[in-house]
Amino acid sequence: MDRDAFFRGLKGKRVALCGIGRSHLPLVELFLSHGAAVCLRDRRSMEELGETGKSLAESGASLVLGENYLEDLCEDVIFRTPGMKFHLPQLEEARARGGVVTSEMEVFFDLCPCKIAAVTGSDGKTTTTTILSEFYKAQGKRVHLGGNIGKPLLPEVNEIAPEDVAVAELSSFQLISMRRGPDTAVVTNLAPNHLDVHKDMEEYVSAKKNIFLHQTAFSRTVLNLDNEITAGFAPEVRGDLWGFSRNSQPRRGVWCDGESVYVHGEKLLAVSQIKLPGWHNVENYMAAIAAAWGDVDPARMIEVAESFGGVEHRMEFVRELDGVKYYNDSIASSPSRTISGTLAFYQKGLVLICGGYDKHIPYEPLGPAICGRVKTLIVMGDTGPKIEEAVRRASNYREGSPEILHAKDMAGAVLLAQKAAAPGDTVSLSPASASFDLYPGFEARGRHFKELVNAL
Repeated sequence: MDRDAFFRGLKGKRVALCGIGRSHLPLVELFLSHGAAVCLRDRRSMEELGETGKSLAESGASLVLGENYLEDLCEDVIFRTPGMKFHLPQLEEARARGGVVTSEMEVFFDLCPCKIAAVTGSDGKTTTTTILSEFYKAQGKRVHLGGNIGKPLLPEVNEIAPEDVAVAELSSFQLISMRRGPDTAVVTNLAPNHLDVHKDMEEYVSAKKNIFLHQTAFSRTVLNLDNEITAGFAPEVRGDLWGFSRNSQPRRGVWCDGESVYVHGEKLLAVSQIKLPGWHNVENYMAAIAAAWGDVDPARMIEVAESFGGVEHRMEFVRELDGVKYYNDSIASSPSRTISGTLAFYQKGLVLICGGYDKHIPYEPLGPAICGRVKTLIVMGDTGPKIEEAVRRASNYREGSPEILHAKDMAGAVLLAQKAAAPGDTVSLSPASASFDLYPGFEARGRHFKELVNAL
């Protein structure tokens, strides 16, 4: 689709932005500037929106707020926020009467003039996306990084040149309605997640598959061959299939033997050269290497591996106090992420803070992993009882090992952790749960944890 024609076509159109969040706010001024009549719809009241609501009302956009914000969805073009269910009756009715129901990322894919590399998965997608963007930057490319990682890309589409590279992290909520594939697609892994929004695991997996199902024969797809679900995608890949594995050497792709990382059987770098700790980060590098191979010189990849310090809230070192190290792993919003991250890296003396919002995913696998590594477990939030039950039912659980403590909030959890930890121990916030019971997102949760730890 031609960019100029798209924006010219907005003049006089009624455009609805359903959900006032970070993916839609930058679109208000953009669409208004091209002559569209913009309507913002959100469940929250003007009082709840605060200053954001006031500034939007002053911008020239109209607002429909409250519980019935999706009623009479009569606009010509309707943008669905990523967290909104695709098959809501109001959206289905809008489609039936001829309305265009789309999303910021769908339109960006239609208009973007440069190469797009996109990453999805249950765990590791933000770090993999960031590593990939760092690779391209090291190669001298102008990189546009966004998507689920925190920034919408459509508002800057007019500034993108054909020789640039767009690197996007895509969630299942964004992918469920995607019908256009990126030039390079990466699937880091898949495990049960977001089952509070998706009707079942099948819908979640089907949404993720959209990252490669609509690619062309000229595209590249990178799959985790050690994950049963993602390895099973291989027969459906249309273009150039790459795999990465720590178990066996792929016919085409990246392999780690425990000491070094190889591309097509040739050594690229030693695991010890990767600055980020943990085997899950080795896998993130393997995925990014497979995605960028041929576009980025091996020497540039090694430079990034040796210098890149990681992304906030991902096994982030906070401070050391009285011989105890504190880490913020707030991104761990699922059991699989806590198992592959914090629980795989720290061998002993671990005081673990767990629990949060319930996404209706199974916690049974977390029990044995915690019993094998954790000295003291501090549970909180809606999932606290589920996590405790998984631990107590684990075959390797022994009474008092781990010690299980209960906190009503983060402040209480941090104080309990400080009392439980001895010199040489590690305290880690790795919730294995979403944050929405107490916080608007994992970033706010991680920042609050860091504030509390730094105040000790």
